[in-house]
Amino acid sequence: MRIGQSTDIHRLSPDRRLILGGVEIESDLGLVGHSDADALTHALAEAILGALALGDLGKWFPDTDPKWEGADSILILKQVAKMMDERGCRLGNADCLIMIEKPKMAPHIMKMRQNYAEALHCDIGRISVKATRGEGLGFVGRREGVQAFAVVLLEEKDV
Repeated sequence: MRIGQSTDIHRLSPDRRLILGGVEIESDLGLVGHSDADALTHALAEAILGALALGDLGKWFPDTDPKWEGADSILILKQVAKMMDERGCRLGNADCLIMIEKPKMAPHIMKMRQNYAEALHCDIGRISVKATRGEGLGFVGRREGVQAFAVVLLEEKDV
């Protein structure tokens, strides 16, 4: 077994779309970044890279590469899934957390889990997505940005 964990932070801005877990969510603020800035998906992909001892997301998908400008982060996750498969591993489970003041994430969590299960070729029961607010505290509470966390357990496939 291999364990990986990661976090990602992105600023919020009024001139961007809010995409989390591969779901576009109606909001007055969206995330700023080189790709679609899906912080939750970035944390998950990087946690998998960490479990594989392959470094961070920037090593494989640098923000200096125009190929990834505006990219759908689910495509990045699918590339990481391919890397995981090539190294003889599969997802045991993933536990993901998004910290965002608003909007509410509850209506979108099932779709996020479905997106991840599809991208990682696993049962949805292996994917947990949760959300919490900043309760008005810190950069999350002031709606300056969002922070996402992910922990994964990878299993080696039977040889």
